[in-house]
Amino acid sequence: MTATPHRERSTLRRLREDWWIYLFLLPTVVGYGAYTVYPLVASWWYAFLDWPGFAMRGTFIGLANFKLLWHDDLFWNAFTNSLVFLIISVPLRVGLALALAIVLNRPSTPFRGLFRTLLFLPVVTTGAIVGVVFTLILDADGPVNLALVKTALIEEPVNFLGNAGTSLYSAIGVWVWKWLGITLIYWLAALQTIPHELYEAARIDGAGPWREFRYITLPLLVPFLLIITLIDMVGALNVFDLVMTLTGGGPAFSSEVIEVYIYRTAFQATVPQLGYASAAAVLFGLLTMVLAVLQAIGVRSVRRGMAAR
Repeated sequence: MTATPHRERSTLRRLREDWWIYLFLLPTVVGYGAYTVYPLVASWWYAFLDWPGFAMRGTFIGLANFKLLWHDDLFWNAFTNSLVFLIISVPLRVGLALALAIVLNRPSTPFRGLFRTLLFLPVVTTGAIVGVVFTLILDADGPVNLALVKTALIEEPVNFLGNAGTSLYSAIGVWVWKWLGITLIYWLAALQTIPHELYEAARIDGAGPWREFRYITLPLLVPFLLIITLIDMVGALNVFDLVMTLTGGGPAFSSEVIEVYIYRTAFQATVPQLGYASAAAVLFGLLTMVLAVLQAIGVRSVRRGMAAR
């Protein structure tokens, strides 16, 4: 009965004595509240308004914005592009990173530290800068087309980012290249949890690399596969800076993902539609929230599985 008041008094005393520590946190708290929490909460309210952004107040219209979204072909085009982006990029990123991690985790691999560093460098590079650089690399007169033409793999240069049939897939390739390093680190950390004694016992029994992977590595990595996949899925829905600098959603909306659609509707339209864009942002946020919940469930199940061992 007396433990709670004592704990409360000690907490209050600690706040009084260490008030200057919390003073240093104040700018971060204010900035986070002003630029993250407030826009997040406000967007839910704006989603129910007919508000172009010019007037001080919008008109409450209930679910009308969501009804319009349901019949908006461009919204569903952006939704489909985001879904295609996720379905293609995540397995490619996860699988390629796993293959590289297995190779770079072996002590016999030469220069493995150098390769790890080189693969991680794009991660720390700003997405907008990567997008600008790759617009030059993938241009019809760029080095990629020059190499393909010189090696006779193609007869004429391909405008990877300016062609409606290749723009989205080109953006997927650039995104996988940029974020491959962080997934590689995840897999390397997961591989460190596997005891080396298991591999030694398998080699004594005559198992080769494929059997080691199939019966030892893969089963023990399944819990981590769930977590890493969900993390990458959330990342695949947040590609605004890269797609915006690569293609701007074009040509003809062929590479427009939901984030770019929201930005275009809110700020690039002749008459901005902030209320309508907020409704799209709410739906996008709900999709991301579902993935975050799945990620939390996956982490909890993995912890339970590891604790049961």
